Amino acid sequence: MSDCLFCRIVARQTPAQFVYEDDRAAAFKDVNPQAPTHVLIVPKKHISSLAEASDEDAELLGHLQRVACRIALEHSLTKGFRVVTNNGRGAGQSVDHLHYHLLGGRAMTWPPG
Repeated sequence: MSDCLFCRIVARQTPAQFVYEDDRAAAFKDVNPQAPTHVLIVPKKHISSLAEASDEDAELLGHLQRVACRIALEHSLTKGFRVVTNNGRGAGQSVDHLHYHLLGGRAMTWPPG
């Protein structure tokens, strides 16, 4: 989708600091980091939100989780990390493309907000 920021990033039409990419997913640093490590993990397939994912997307969703773990290990987040996805404006989703926030490098509080 040409009007989707994350689709443009995946297509290399908008710059980003990539930390991972394969045939199904891309990961890049958040431009407004909320932790020392703050990476966004997105499917290359445009899915608006987790609520819009279908049963056919189950394997892709699992892949995104595994990518998060791989990046966490590569960034030495041995004391822990958080993986978050916001679903809808009311939950704080600001880009209508499914994405996971990988946060680490500092203590995380609960509840998050």
